[in-house]
Amino acid sequence: MLPFKPAPETLVATRTALHRLAAYVIAPVRYNAVERFGLHATPGGFGTPRFEDREIRVEGTELIDEQGGDVRRAPITSLAAAAEFLGSVADSESAAAEHDTPSIGDVDADLGIDQAASEWLGHWYGVTFAALEVLRTDDEAVDPSEIFLWPGHFDPGMETGDEDHRASYGASPGDAAIPEPYLYLSVWWPDKFVIDENDPMWNASGFTGAILKASDFDADVDPMEVAVGFWRAARTALNSLERREGQS
Repeated sequence: MLPFKPAPETLVATRTALHRLAAYVIAPVRYNAVERFGLHATPGGFGTPRFEDREIRVEGTELIDEQGGDVRRAPITSLAAAAEFLGSVADSESAAAEHDTPSIGDVDADLGIDQAASEWLGHWYGVTFAALEVLRTDDEAVDPSEIFLWPGHFDPGMETGDEDHRASYGASPGDAAIPEPYLYLSVWWPDKFVIDENDPMWNASGFTGAILKASDFDADVDPMEVAVGFWRAARTALNSLERREGQS
């Protein structure tokens, strides 16, 4: 796959706007139909899995609604306009929202989606979704979950590991703590193990785990290989941790 270019300066603003669109408009349409709200990567962006012969997706600065053989497109402007286009309303009480979801804000204000930033984000999701699928289906995967782009957190992720070594594996597009996109492994039960805080593998702050920022990807290596390699190395490190005394 193509390497990541430096993220546009508009990425944070566009990411936040698209996060609002995903959590308060796109995900609720699917949830109201089938009571599921997980999204996934789509060509050039993100959107819903197919439900009731319908797929809703974002591509650049366009919102696309495909039903049966009918494909409609509209420029992304406000949350209210997007919801009207989809035959819905912006849902301030969305079941998809999480503690770190931005507020719904002014539903009539222009979201200000930047084409280059949206395309960068679509590339990030496409690469990391594919890399997670490689990890999910390799010989070391234990009881892996499905991969979803969760609209509340706005990151693709999955869970895998046995009852002691289970962890979340994902690809954040950036957040309040780390503004730039990054890969992560978050250990579920860190208290079971002796974790050396000086080990460069366990470099996350705010949670026990490992991260790799997009700016630290080797530009000469396929980014999908970088992502798979990072997650496999972190998984191996997790599985190799020494148990705390008294933990069975």
